[in-house]
Amino acid sequence: MFYCGLLLLKMEKILVFVSTLDGKTTKWDSPLVRSWSSPEDQAYFSRLWKESELAVIGRSTFEADPIKPAKGQHIVVMTRNAHKYAGKEAGGQIEFTDESPKQLVKRFEQLNKPRMLIAGGAHLATSFLQGGLIDELWLTIEPKIFGSGNGLVARDKLDIQLKLISCEKLNDAGTILAKYAVVK
Repeated sequence: MFYCGLLLLKMEKILVFVSTLDGKTTKWDSPLVRSWSSPEDQAYFSRLWKESELAVIGRSTFEADPIKPAKGQHIVVMTRNAHKYAGKEAGGQIEFTDESPKQLVKRFEQLNKPRMLIAGGAHLATSFLQGGLIDELWLTIEPKIFGSGNGLVARDKLDIQLKLISCEKLNDAGTILAKYAVVK
């Protein structure tokens, strides 16, 4: 007997952030990362963003800096109030959802998407990390110290083990791009 079934590929779920040396992802209370991140990080993120077929961001990230989707890109904005954004979907490329991270990942895994790029704030990162849904964390570390601002994760108890995959110096100032695998 010959059986031909649907082969589901494992989707990579990659969390992307830029942070200061003291772990801040915002400068004080300003959500605009581009106001303080290096040109090298901005070029890296822009290239990564354009290459990503599927990207997930949070509502706060979307409202702080509305993102236009690249050609063929699908952006999912996670919000508790998806109904408030009815009519703001851009040509089917921007979607607003109140699904849980687990539901969202399951839906896109069934569509055989190869990679999900997650680029949002602390609450979005924490919700995906708590669910054990992140495969890799790609972190740009800028040689700056802000003292106050948002962190990489919300103030929840986490115990996430990481293993360094690669590390690259992006500029003479010492901006570092570190890629980590989540140890499961």
